[in-house]
Amino acid sequence: MIVAAFLALLARAVITRYRPKIVMVTGSVGKTSTKDAVAAVLMTRFLVRKSEKSFNSEFGVPFTIFGVKNVKSPSNPLAWLPIFKSALALLILPNHYPNMLVLEVGADKPGDLARILRMATPDAVVVTRLPEIPVHVEAYASPMAVREEEFSPAYALVPGSPLIVCADDPYALDSSVRTSTRIISYGMASNATLRISDTGFYEEGKKVAGMHMRILTGGKERSFVVKGSVGVTQLLPVAAALATATAFDIPPGEALRALEGYEPPSGRGRLLAGIHGSIIIDDSYNASPAAVEEALATLKAFPRAKRRIAVLGDMLELGRYSTMEHERIGALAGTVADIVVAVGIRARGYASASSEVEMMLFDNSDAAALALPAFIRSGDVILVKGSQSIRTERIVEALLANSSDTSNLVRQEPEWKRQ
Repeated sequence: MIVAAFLALLARAVITRYRPKIVMVTGSVGKTSTKDAVAAVLMTRFLVRKSEKSFNSEFGVPFTIFGVKNVKSPSNPLAWLPIFKSALALLILPNHYPNMLVLEVGADKPGDLARILRMATPDAVVVTRLPEIPVHVEAYASPMAVREEEFSPAYALVPGSPLIVCADDPYALDSSVRTSTRIISYGMASNATLRISDTGFYEEGKKVAGMHMRILTGGKERSFVVKGSVGVTQLLPVAAALATATAFDIPPGEALRALEGYEPPSGRGRLLAGIHGSIIIDDSYNASPAAVEEALATLKAFPRAKRRIAVLGDMLELGRYSTMEHERIGALAGTVADIVVAVGIRARGYASASSEVEMMLFDNSDAAALALPAFIRSGDVILVKGSQSIRTERIVEALLANSSDTSNLVRQEPEWKRQ
């Protein structure tokens, strides 16, 4: 595409002119949360610009480099003029450009990351997790091909550069030993450079308000709380950020202070008050098999739930693995939830594997949003999760006790609301 090629050319020229340090955040799960946490830590020492939301494509990355927002009408050639104008201004006029870019990068199809790496070469790379069946696998020859592409920014590092990897992910660890980088690991594994332990729900006044953990780094143990969201996955971005801090010689205490106000982005395990005295775990941003497994583990462990309700939408872009993974997740959900609500055509696979649990089936989120409010009771804990295009945030909105909490949901921009 001509526009993409021109954006890439301009992006490379801007990077060449200003030479900022670049931290790339890659992986199949948890990139956006990790990018936000990493940026918060690095802001203590650098003038940082980070990717907006989850802009991680061959279009989103140049937008971050230029410091501009998304194009509202991509099909209109005139809508691109402000983007090109901003890029050219960076090249022609003097600018106070950031000296650190934190770029979230992702791949929907083979070659996506190669194109991004031609725009920008990383000085450090953070790899989140590379699960067995990753998202977007339908576009690749195999799950391993997806993992290799997601890991590829690490191969662009010069020898001795920091590579920050999740110590709990065997694929990330196995791939990291094939590099000549300085490996810094984080996670629950006993050999992690930055180890987290004693993870659990954080409560205020006998109400779950977040997650807590202990952090061991540099021979010293510290405690930390992430408020507003639940799940061990909400702690890993903080651990990744602290591991990144060590790569840039930022002391752990200073890094922890920078993270005191950190909250995971919307739709990532966010706790919201539901109707009739229920509790919503809003995990509606997206869904992949690994992410749904983790969300179900959180639902299972959630304390004092009268009923556990799993509202699960289609998991998309799984290709030939779709039926198998929906059935596997359905069987797992049947051991966790009292009621499983399947939303979407593919989600009917959940029902075929969950004969022992009460099931509710809906073709789409709008239908579920109409029916579920009358079904909710006091004390219910409701997990809501599904792939982006299933729009399960509409179900969350219908179940909110306070309409003002709509601002905390994903995909509330006018262009999304019109879809």
